[in-house]
Amino acid sequence: MLWALAEEHSTVTGVCSMLSLSLPPLSACLSLQAHPALKAFMCGSLSGTCSTLLFQPLDLVKTRLQTLHSNMQPGSARVGMVTVFLSVVRTEKLIGLWKGVSPSFVRTIPGVGIYFSTYYSLKQHYFLEQGPGAMESVLLGAGARTVAGVCMLPVTVIKTRFESGRYNYVSVAGALRSVCQTEGPRALFSGLTATLLRDAPFSGLYVMFYSQGKNTLPQEISTSPYAALANFSCGILAGVLASLVTQPADVVKTHVQVSPHLYRRTADAVRYIYNEHGFQGFFRGGVPRSLRRTMIAAMAWTVYEQLMARMGLKS
Repeated sequence: MLWALAEEHSTVTGVCSMLSLSLPPLSACLSLQAHPALKAFMCGSLSGTCSTLLFQPLDLVKTRLQTLHSNMQPGSARVGMVTVFLSVVRTEKLIGLWKGVSPSFVRTIPGVGIYFSTYYSLKQHYFLEQGPGAMESVLLGAGARTVAGVCMLPVTVIKTRFESGRYNYVSVAGALRSVCQTEGPRALFSGLTATLLRDAPFSGLYVMFYSQGKNTLPQEISTSPYAALANFSCGILAGVLASLVTQPADVVKTHVQVSPHLYRRTADAVRYIYNEHGFQGFFRGGVPRSLRRTMIAAMAWTVYEQLMARMGLKS
């Protein structure tokens, strides 16, 4: 456990240090007259880019696990995360673990920026005098995620298909053209309901658990050199709890986006998963998703807050 915390601390501080070194040029680009929401957008985009690059393999393994059932015969042996991981490395080489990273970046750079700038703007507008409470944090996080989720849903659909291994897309632009030509533009918004049912509650619960966890930290830790590690640890706990609650919606979303021709409505996917795999089918791919969402959110928030502090803004 101590070794793991040491590794986390070195990773977080390393990322923050690298970004700190590159921050003066960023500050020069974003002059003092730049709108604070724009600065929040840039900080969020940078933090999301770092965390996405690091944890993309976990997202790919999660997607493959959730879509694997379609090719399995009844009574087949259970396939786990390690098996899928080794299969990808064996058949697609190590670089195959980063398949879908291009649409991930296309989604992350503006998407996380939109999320954090919306969150910052809402917080400054409604809670300038005092910090939000538990339920208010849920609404803040869910509202910001809803805006970002709707804006970036077409890229999310393409990203999910890239990772599933069922489509031979060459580029993000080519994939967008192919979907529009063969399935119509409406297919780019498949899984909207499931996506919002997954992302809005996850973000709301995450912000609540994260902010409440940070509030319980002693003042001497919050102001110490280990503040980034403490915030990262709060983020991990918040991510695990939020992931468990929203895992069923993630499974449904993946099914709808990978095979939109099979499900006319989200309820059809829910019924199919339950009839074929029972209640446990809604938690397929839960381990890699929990790991990825937890780590990516914890790192994104930690780096975002460090960058905002360097710009003299309260996150």
